[in-house]
Amino acid sequence: MNKLTTIQTFVIFCLEEYKKELNINGEEAIEVFENYNVFKFLEEYYEVLHTQSMKYIIDEIKEFIRQRK
Repeated sequence: MNKLTTIQTFVIFCLEEYKKELNINGEEAIEVFENYNVFKFLEEYYEVLHTQSMKYIIDEIKEFIRQRK
């Protein structure tokens, strides 16, 4: 069985926290992340983001999405 990488675990954690913050289900959260390339954003900026608070990360995700609407 393959283990999740640290980055994959971080991305899943962010997805779960985003889902809770917006009070949406997993399918809706995944759709948003896919439509706005949030998965790629989180992977690319992992080194900076994983050192920040969850509030900061969620705010960054929201801003990232807002700029792409």
